[in-house]
Parts: sequence; structure tokens; C-alpha cells
Amino acid sequence: MKTEKIYLELTKTQKEFIDATADEVLFGGAAGGGKSYGQLVDALLYALKYPESRQLILRKTYPELEHSLILVSLKFYPKSICKYSSTSRKWHFINGSVIEFGYCAARTDVIRYQGAEYDVVRFDELTHFSEEQYTYLISRVRGVNPYPKMVKSSTNPGGIGHNWVKQRFIDGYEPNKIHTDSQSGAKRLFIPSFVQDNVFLMNADADYINRLMQLPENERKALLYGEWDIFDGQVFTEWKNSSLGSRTRQWSHVIEPFDIPKEWRRYRTFDFGYSKPFAVSWYAVDHDGRAYNYRELYGCTGTPDVGVKWTAQKIADEIRSIEENEISNQPIIGIADPAIWNSTGSVDGSIADMMEKRGVYFEKGNHDRLAGKMQVHYRLAFDDDGLPMIYFFNTCKNMIRTLPQLRYDPVRPEDVDTGQEDHLYDALKYFLMSNPIAVRENKTEKPKEFNPLSTDKIAAYPRFIV
Repeated sequence: MKTEKIYLELTKTQKEFIDATADEVLFGGAAGGGKSYGQLVDALLYALKYPESRQLILRKTYPELEHSLILVSLKFYPKSICKYSSTSRKWHFINGSVIEFGYCAARTDVIRYQGAEYDVVRFDELTHFSEEQYTYLISRVRGVNPYPKMVKSSTNPGGIGHNWVKQRFIDGYEPNKIHTDSQSGAKRLFIPSFVQDNVFLMNADADYINRLMQLPENERKALLYGEWDIFDGQVFTEWKNSSLGSRTRQWSHVIEPFDIPKEWRRYRTFDFGYSKPFAVSWYAVDHDGRAYNYRELYGCTGTPDVGVKWTAQKIADEIRSIEENEISNQPIIGIADPAIWNSTGSVDGSIADMMEKRGVYFEKGNHDRLAGKMQVHYRLAFDDDGLPMIYFFNTCKNMIRTLPQLRYDPVRPEDVDTGQEDHLYDALKYFLMSNPIAVRENKTEKPKEFNPLSTDKIAAYPRFIV
């Protein structure tokens, strides 16, 4: 039997997606990164490698399937080894493998896959799906064969599923590095993609970036730069976590931890909570007045905005235990929500009284909400060199998770919606109001230049032969 060779041109990131073996893989970021094509090539190679395998490729609606994935697959899937049925929306391979196209327009559409078994489920534009749909369809990945079982997704930022996708794959995790979920044990991987990675698109349509530059700011940042920290209604649009804790301090608020010099001023801020989380944050200020959030103690159960119900005494004891490891005789200024001085009706006095008896002291913070919010804006703003006036150690995971998610109050459009998980944000404001800075205009990072005449990138993207 004659062997047929299939010539496939892939970018470096597409090849990384195909080679990925984590239980759950997300390939995404900016528009034009070749995500959908990478999905189709990966599905084709899997079908050929594993006889009688079954895969499901999903889009939100059937028209989206028909006009994108199905149409593209018809152009390059080899008809000599597989045939497409428009009735069943399936590719049938001569080795018995099947690639099925499906959609989940409504929440209950997942029921159509009840009882089905797939080796791989693939979501194209994952942020268009709800977390409930995603987790239900994960349960369809099963089978008695020894083939690798995976969920492989591709997407741009934005859409109804933006926040849950970001929390599952992006927040606090280094890209291109597998991390293990502490609860399920699932191995997850995020592979970023950018339009500049897609040399084939850039050579064919060098003006594509210019068209993306014409989009509104938030949409431009999401689709051109692949920024996950931008969405409609977001309060702190200055936020950037692009380096995810890299050693560079340009154009990112998140950095790797370092030893705080002894001579820097240190602060501890506190926002009390019981059924809601309490928040304790530690900050240091360098000689230029730049602040660093170097530690946090967050009283959350692991379920967002659900408190651990610690007493004031227990919180104080934990703070004392933590600060015993600080440099000896290093003074720490405590600043807290003025509400902790209110009477609790207890013989032990106010929350502030209870903590003082444990040797933890605070000054009353300034609770001016709008002035505090503006100080956060000024601190987060980047200068022309890409440097902000506040950084967050990548170990402060709850601040990194909650601060960029804050939305405006629909009734008071100048203020943050207080119904959100804003406890660490409130603690941050108490610190900043005690260390105010002048107004700063936020600068934005310039896009990377693409030179269509350069051969450097082309050499990095070989032609793969199957």
C-alpha cells in the first residue's frame, strides 16, 4: 500500500499546541495567532495516529462551525483517507477514526452528548462557553482504549466565559508550563499565541495589525496583545500581568519575590471579615516611593468571597506568627478599616481592642472611597519606561486574582461595586491613602513591529511532513 505524505505548514506555537500532552490545554490570546487551524491539524494528526479514536470539536453555534472549522477542514483534509458527511457533521477515516463537529448554543445543549465517549474534546473559542458546559463535557472524555485523553481548547480573551477561563488557566500560572490543579489533580497548560507569531498571515496580510489598531481600546488590547486583564466595565484597566512574575519589571505589575531591604518602610493593612474573607496585606516602600505588595494573608475558604470565619484573636495570632519571621526590630506600621474600632457588644471590646491585646496594633485608615480609588489608578499607571509605582509579588495570588476583576457600580458609576470580592482592594486603599502620590497619566506599551522582509521568523517555522 502506497504511503501518502501530507505537507502541513505550522507556526512554532501551533506545533507546541499539537505536542502538548496535559489533561487540559488552552491555546490562545491575540487574534490571528492561527488557533483554529492548529486545532484542525492537531485533530487530523490524532485521528491518523490512533485508529478508531473519537474526537469532538465544538463551537457555540452551528453557523460558526459551518463558516469556519468545517469550511477550513474541507480545504486541506486529505479526501483519499477520510470523507466528510454533511448530514452527521463527521469526518470518517479509513482507519476507523471519527472527528465530529458539534455546538452548544444553549446551556442545555450539552445533554445531546449524554452517553457519548470521546478521546479528545476540543473547544474553539472557549470563552464563548459557560464553565458548566465545559465541566460537563469533560465528563465525556473517557474510554477503555489506551489513547491519551485530553481537552484541548483555543480562544481569544473576552466573551461570557472570560473570567472562569482566566481563573482556570491564566491567573497566577506561568505560560508554557504545566501546572497541577490542587483539587482535581488535572494537569493544565496555557500556550499564548500572538498575531506576530503567525508569519504566514503576516506575509499574506501585513496590514492586519493596522486594522486591529483601529479597534476600541479594550478590544484592541485583547485581540492585538492578547491581554486577559481587560473586559467591559473593568475599573483598573491599567492592570497588566503580562510577564506573570518574570524578572523584568517593565509593563507588568506582577514580579518575582526578592528580599526586602531592611531600610525600606513597611506597612500592614487590614480589612476585617468573618463570613466574608478578611484581608491582611504587607507593603514595602523603596527610596523612590514605589510600593511593593510582598505578602498577603487572605481568609478565604478557596471558594471565591467565602470567609473562613476566624475570630479577631485568631487573625491577630496568625499575624504575630508571620511577623516574627521579619527582620528583627523592623517596625511595621499597621493601618486598618476604621470600622474595627466600632463596638461589638462583647466584653472583649472592639475588634481593634481584641487585636491589641494580642500585640497587633493599627492606625485608623482613610476610608474615602473615590480618593482611594484614584490613588490605585495613579499607582498602577505606567510611565514611558513601562514602570508603575506599585508592584505585586507573584505570591500574592488573591490580590492578583481579585483586583483586575473589579467592576464599576451600576448605581454609582464612579465607584467600585462593593458587592464584589473587594476586601484586598479595600486594604490596598488604606495603605495608599497613607502614602498618596500625585496624578500620573498611564502610558501604553507600543506593539511589536513586524518586518515582512525578515527571514529570521520564517526559518523558525519549518514545514512538517506527516
